[in-house]
Amino acid sequence: MSPPSDSRRFPRIRRLARRFGSHGRDRIARADRLTVAAALVAVASGGLTFVLAATLFANHSVNHDEGVYLMQAALLLSGQLEIHAGALADAFHPWFFIEDGGRLYPKYSPVPAAMYALSMGLFDEPRATLAVVAAGNAALVYLLGSLSFDRRVGLAAAVLFAASPMAIVTSSVFLPYAPTTFLNLLFAVAYLRSVRDRSLPLAGVAGVAIGLAFFARPFTAVLFAAPFIIHALVRVASSIREAGALSLPLSGPMRRHGLTALFGTLLVGVTLAYNFRITGSPLTFPYEAFAPMDGPGFGERRILGHSVDYTPELALRSNGYALWYLATRWVVAGPAGTALALAGGALAARRWRLGNRALAGLGSGTSRSAGLSGSLGSSGLLGSSISTADPRFERTAGYLLGGVVVSVILGNLFFWGTNNLLATFSDPTDGLVAGFGPFYHFDLLVPLSVFGGVAVVAVGGALARIRERIASGLTPRTARRLVAVAAALLLLVGAFGAATAVEEPLDRHATQADKYEAAYEPIESASFDDDLVFVPTPYGEWLHHPFQSLRNDPGLDGEVVYALDRDPIEDFAVLDAYPARDLHRYAYRGEWTPDPDRHVTPKLEPLDRREGERIDAETTVGVPERVERARVRVETVRGAGGDGTDSHASYAVTDPDDSIAVDWSLTPERAQLAGAPNTTVPIATEGDEVVVTVTLVGSTGATFTYRQEATVRATDETVEAVWPPERSVCRLVTQCGTEGTYVPDDPDAHSEWVAFETDAEASDTTD
Repeated sequence: MSPPSDSRRFPRIRRLARRFGSHGRDRIARADRLTVAAALVAVASGGLTFVLAATLFANHSVNHDEGVYLMQAALLLSGQLEIHAGALADAFHPWFFIEDGGRLYPKYSPVPAAMYALSMGLFDEPRATLAVVAAGNAALVYLLGSLSFDRRVGLAAAVLFAASPMAIVTSSVFLPYAPTTFLNLLFAVAYLRSVRDRSLPLAGVAGVAIGLAFFARPFTAVLFAAPFIIHALVRVASSIREAGALSLPLSGPMRRHGLTALFGTLLVGVTLAYNFRITGSPLTFPYEAFAPMDGPGFGERRILGHSVDYTPELALRSNGYALWYLATRWVVAGPAGTALALAGGALAARRWRLGNRALAGLGSGTSRSAGLSGSLGSSGLLGSSISTADPRFERTAGYLLGGVVVSVILGNLFFWGTNNLLATFSDPTDGLVAGFGPFYHFDLLVPLSVFGGVAVVAVGGALARIRERIASGLTPRTARRLVAVAAALLLLVGAFGAATAVEEPLDRHATQADKYEAAYEPIESASFDDDLVFVPTPYGEWLHHPFQSLRNDPGLDGEVVYALDRDPIEDFAVLDAYPARDLHRYAYRGEWTPDPDRHVTPKLEPLDRREGERIDAETTVGVPERVERARVRVETVRGAGGDGTDSHASYAVTDPDDSIAVDWSLTPERAQLAGAPNTTVPIATEGDEVVVTVTLVGSTGATFTYRQEATVRATDETVEAVWPPERSVCRLVTQCGTEGTYVPDDPDAHSEWVAFETDAEASDTTD
């Protein structure tokens, strides 16, 4: 048979070219829209993260680990791994830092801190890293979903991940969970691409990513990588079995997985080298040096003063509650989002067992009408475009994501941290889980979002098929409207569920933010140049716990230096180390507790050092009506020494007027009340606390005490005092701690008759 003529052949070619050209343009346009949409999701996620970090968490959160990472980031920027504080280490001891011979180093790995340090160095704003990590996580989830299934799944997964309350909140604070997930996601995407495309460079990227993740959080990285490691071992073993022996040249799987293992192992070596540099042993991680019983395992677990007998039964119970809270509160739209993920996973597993791809044949069908099929059909974001990837590869990727679910859930049973997040098992609004969710399970958001994306795309395809079925009995316009209404209702319900799920934790953080804003107000309104500020210790002798914003420069030589307000001997050691700085005391009225509704009334009080052969002081206090008598007393509560006389002196005041003036004095040998000349109180030379109290006694026997505590020390020739003393006013008791701190500039802090003035003058003449 003779070949067809040109007149018959060329028109057919032209028709085919037009047909495939149009199809190719549609695919490119569709891919572009999906890519642009995914980019917008990532940018929106990063932007929201930055806004929350700069507003809601401007003064950081109730998780005081944030201060640890920011202090560590500042150290890295200055080229240091630790703070060198020498003899003053206890005065500058940050929360979760280990003190070792005058040096202070953090219990955490430097990888998350290095990520924060990068934006600190570039922009002087570490929150930029938070935004980049959040955007990067959303983008990588898109890539992972696209790689495992198709672009529609990737886009839906990115939206679900970015809208999950745990991702929104935890990504907005300086904690390591979102950055570590970023590294884990980078590993997963690079690993799967290296398998699919047989790419050696991507295999190397996967190794570097998981090695860095191990450096950041070893246990988290191992749990995430476990299914991938098993897959790699099986592929290598199969390759050896097929070849009959291990021989050169190495097979493709052996080269790729070997390169991943090589780079991962090198980063593990870097981790061990860091351990050796910091703790002196490559196998002793800094967190173990801080609390040796704080690692994975059962039995007695302990950190600081908190301990528990962590049994398998307790592990199952605490992790069960954590997973329930994750499924019902911290996944996008709560139970609805979890149901989507379960449905998507079940659909995919069922179709894989039948030898099909998860979404094969579940697109928009063969609709010939325009309109809604354009948005939900072949050219829309939820259209029928199915990638041409090998079905076996999709099944492998899906099983690996399912394996992450299993390994993260089972692995966390061995770590007691989840138990510590739950202040009360049955109350999801108490403890750290109330504000951040079960963040040790943060990586579960990845497979849940991807499988949820599968369900979203399947629902989109179902809506398109419904439109086709009802189109035969209705006009195309009516059919499009009905399906559009159904789609809008589904989107509305999903958006409402997502907003409701994230509203509660954000509201709780907003209440805490108001508390911190009020507490920091005196600090924020002050201007520091060359200052030293003593700060209180409500949770023990730790900086940044709870006042995370009050951080020192790594060299302890910034415009302002913050030191713990402790006993007189230790405070004078700090004062001697910074003799030329302007002095302040940050204090507050009230008790600092985790309760966001219990605010304190703060003050920043300027201090001075009075020194001479003698210090003469006068204290004047207000007296209300119906006060019959008063008792004036001086005593020392720390230190010893002197001439062996009584440790306190006092006298009484009968029928006082509307004020009482108390004259008292300090010399190198004693403290003395002017009204009790024959009784003195000895002062210790190393440092002492001289307490002067004026206790008013009413007609009913009720008391009201003005209390001042002066930090003093004596030498052979002079006496020195930090002025003014710490002042408090107490009802019914003579000592009431910070609950009675005197705040002179707040008219609402005390009754209008309360007045508490004190002054002192040093002289070089001793009477």
